[in-house]
Amino acid sequence: MKSVKMHEAKSTLSALVRDVSTGVEPEVLICIAGRAAARLVPVDRAPKRALGVDRGLISIAPDFDAVNLDITRLFEGV
Repeated sequence: MKSVKMHEAKSTLSALVRDVSTGVEPEVLICIAGRAAARLVPVDRAPKRALGVDRGLISIAPDFDAVNLDITRLFEGV
């Protein structure tokens, strides 16, 4: 874990963010007067979802997109 003073953090913020976001540094502590004041950590990313996990659990009726005459009549005012 890297620790930097506030002045250094202000002048090298882009590099610090890059290092944390790419995993070079797991986190960076920003200190004021020798005491930790803030922690720079990467944003948690959602894990990739596997395709096909629910395969076989869901079924769709063959006519799910068929025209519903009752709804059509309501729209057409017939």
